Amino acid sequence: MRSIVPLIAFVRGQQLERQFRRIGKILDALPASARARLSLLTLREIGQAARSEFPHLYGTPPQDRYLPWGRGTATGFARACSDNPEVALRGMALWLAVAYHETKDSPHAFVRSRHRQLLRVVRELKELHGSGAREREDVAESWMQPSAAA
Repeated sequence: MRSIVPLIAFVRGQQLERQFRRIGKILDALPASARARLSLLTLREIGQAARSEFPHLYGTPPQDRYLPWGRGTATGFARACSDNPEVALRGMALWLAVAYHETKDSPHAFVRSRHRQLLRVVRELKELHGSGAREREDVAESWMQPSAAA
């Protein structure tokens, strides 16, 4: 059994890599406004998954709880490939959140390398979300200045 576990982890890592490449292409094609929305959705999904009992199984029906991995990435990937932009954004956010938690503390090097890739994307989205919030805050502050109110 011990020799099978690394093989299963390797196959799962390959599957996540294929999906990640496709999502990366979709992400690169997004306009700035859609990226900002994706940033917000992804951070929210990661937080909701973290609050669940099993974060790596977020988005998985209860009856599928004992599968080797959850259905969240498959559901998110299918939605990410949708022609509907809102569904695609929500799908990418779900996929990123579930894949982040699934790869987070893996003892397998191949899966950990997938986690580092995901961390880079999540960090970029988080920075985008943070800078957008600061810009909105600066605009609100400048609007509230006495000289601007006249």
